[in-house]
Amino acid sequence: MRKSILITGASSGLGAGMAREFAAKGRDLALCARRTERLEALRDELTRDHPECRVVIRPLDVNDHDAVFETFRAFASDLGGLDRIIVNAGMGKGQPLGTGYFYANKQTAETNFVSALAQMEAAMELFREANAGHLVVISSISAFRGMPKNLTTYAASKAGVAALAEGLRAELLDSPITVSTIFPGYIRSEINEKVKNTPFMVDTETGCRAMVRAIEQERAEASVPPWPWIPIGAAMRHLPLRAVTRLS
Repeated sequence: MRKSILITGASSGLGAGMAREFAAKGRDLALCARRTERLEALRDELTRDHPECRVVIRPLDVNDHDAVFETFRAFASDLGGLDRIIVNAGMGKGQPLGTGYFYANKQTAETNFVSALAQMEAAMELFREANAGHLVVISSISAFRGMPKNLTTYAASKAGVAALAEGLRAELLDSPITVSTIFPGYIRSEINEKVKNTPFMVDTETGCRAMVRAIEQERAEASVPPWPWIPIGAAMRHLPLRAVTRLS
């Protein structure tokens, strides 16, 4: 059993939802995000509802790459090691290319790819030293194909982290270190709370429960929730581009 789990971007949305699911399973948690007041409230909730769990928090902006390495090592010291690290922090602030919002697309690309790389590097330093661990990278169903308009940069960044994870997994095939990539479908969270009339959207609790179930199985890749995203994901890889755009 992976007892001690680090989750980035844990102050809200999928990160907080996964923390609640893991706490219910009795795991010790290392939670980080920029908004410390939300982290404090989440820690207090989890320790009240699950007093058997240790929950430690630290502020972290994943775009401060030096701080990523420092924070991960501090968490490992707090909990006597880390068994699983979930690279979850990200953002979806994108706009159609060429419409004057390069700054927003650049911020999305840097947060979702470069800062994810920093988190993966920091995690792997710890896991290589321990010769054990489970690295989990949260990608997106949108990573399966290029997506239009506001999703273009977001989908590309999520495809990038999925490729990073697969390359690392190829290197570690015969190693005690496991790498999983999770491809969430449409799960309601703070990042998409303003998006309306989205097909197949599930609530945060349902989505996070499916994500944690997939993470616990430690499969190489998992689309969640399984229905309808396993068949949709498979179809997306082969459908004409015009058909894929209807899912955006």
